[in-house]
Amino acid sequence: MTKAAKSKNNATRIERDPLGEKRVPTDALYGIQTFRALENFRISGLRIHDSFITAYAEIKKAAAEANIETGKLESKKGRAIIKAADEIIDGKHREHFRLDVFQAGAGTSYNMNLNETIANRALEILRRERGDYDYLNPNDDVNKSQSTNDTMPTAMRITVVRLLRELTAALDKLCDSFDAKAEEFADVEKSARTHLHDAVPMMLGEEFGAYAENLRRAAGRLKNCEDFLVEIPLGGTAVGTGLNAHPDYAKLAVKKLARITKIDLREAKNRVASQQSLGDFLAVSGSLRALSVELNKICNDLRLLNSGPHTGFYEIELPATQPGSSIMPGKVNPGMAEMVNMVCFHVIGRDAALAFCADAGQLELNVMMPYTAYALFESLDVLSKAVETFDEKCVREIKAHREICQTHSDRTVGRAALLNEERGFMGAAEIAMRAIDENKSVPEIVGAEKLGK
Repeated sequence: MTKAAKSKNNATRIERDPLGEKRVPTDALYGIQTFRALENFRISGLRIHDSFITAYAEIKKAAAEANIETGKLESKKGRAIIKAADEIIDGKHREHFRLDVFQAGAGTSYNMNLNETIANRALEILRRERGDYDYLNPNDDVNKSQSTNDTMPTAMRITVVRLLRELTAALDKLCDSFDAKAEEFADVEKSARTHLHDAVPMMLGEEFGAYAENLRRAAGRLKNCEDFLVEIPLGGTAVGTGLNAHPDYAKLAVKKLARITKIDLREAKNRVASQQSLGDFLAVSGSLRALSVELNKICNDLRLLNSGPHTGFYEIELPATQPGSSIMPGKVNPGMAEMVNMVCFHVIGRDAALAFCADAGQLELNVMMPYTAYALFESLDVLSKAVETFDEKCVREIKAHREICQTHSDRTVGRAALLNEERGFMGAAEIAMRAIDENKSVPEIVGAEKLGK
C-alpha cells in the first residue's frame, strides 16, 4: 500500500502505520516506523554496536526458517526474508540502521528497523516495489511468531556472549604477559609496602604474579556469565507465553539460531521470567565492575612503582609511548596506565546506570533495554580494546630497575620482622626505630650492635 511521490529535493514513497501516513525516502530500505523513530529521537548521535544488528538479523533468519517449517510462512516469502537477512549478516545495508540509542523503551524501533529493512529488501528480491506491504509485510511476515519483547533480549544475549569472548580472550593474553613478567622478575628483591610504608622484603616477580592471578579470577567470573546468557526467551512473544506462535516454533527457532550463530543456545526455562528481568545483564555488568576495580588498582600500582625518576619509587620503567608535557622537556608519563584508569571509571559509571535500568522494570517487561544494550555493549567493547592496548603497549615492555629495588629492599625497616623469632616483637621494633632515627638500614644497625657501637 504505497504510492511514489516527488518532492523538490528527493523522491519519497507514502507508507501507512496505525498512526497514519508518512512520506519515507524512496532510497530507504527501512519504513515508516523507523522513519518516525529517526524523526522523534535526535538525541545523542550515539549508535548501537554493529554486532547487535548482526545478531538481530540472525534471529530474523532463524524465525523465518522455523515459520516455514511449521507452515506459518509461505516458502517463497520465507526464502526471500532469509536471503535479505543473510545480506545484513554479511555486513550489507548497514547505512539503514542509524537509530539513536536514546529512544522509546523496549527496543521496538530496533525490531521494526530490522523488520522493515528485511521486508523491503525481500520485496526487491521478489521483484516487487519497496513498501508493497500488502504482498510481504514487516509485521505479519518478517516478525511472524515474534515480539520485540522476546527478540530484543535474545539479540542482546547473543551480542553480549560474543563481546564477552573477545574481552576474556584479551584478558587471557594480559594474564600471560603478567605471568611472563613474574618469571622475568623472579630474582628481583624489593621492599613490599603496606599503608604505603616499608614492609618486609619480597620479590618483584611475586607482585606481578599476584596481578596475573587477580585478573585471572576476574576473567573467570566473566566466563561464568556465559552459562546463563545462552538461555534465551525466543518464542515467548509478547510476555513469555508464546502467544500467536506455533507450539513447535520456540524449540525449532532456538535450535536454528544456535546453528546460525554457532553458540550453544538453549530455551529459557521460564520465558516469562526471562522477559521480565534484566538481572542477567546486570550480573555481567557487575563482573565488569569487579574487573575494572582490579585493573584500576593494578594500573595505580604500576604508576606508583614507576614514579620518579628521581623523586619517586622508580622500581620499574613503563614504556615511553609519547612525550609527557608541553612545557617540561624530557618528561614521560605512564600514559597507557592512565588510559586504563579512565576506561575503568567509565565502565564503573555505566554499571551504576545499568543498575537503575534493571530496577526500572514493571510487571512483565523492563522497557529500559535500549540503553542497557548500548551501555553494556560499549563497556565490553571499550574494555576489550583497553586491555589489548595495555597488554601490547605497556605490560609486555615493563622493565625492572634491579639496583633501585635492591636498595629499597636493603633499607626497608620491614627487615626488622626477620628478627622477630630471635629478639621478639619489641626487640625487633627497637631495631626498626633506631634504623629510622639514624637513617640507616636494619642490617647496618644490627652490624653496629655486634661491633659494640
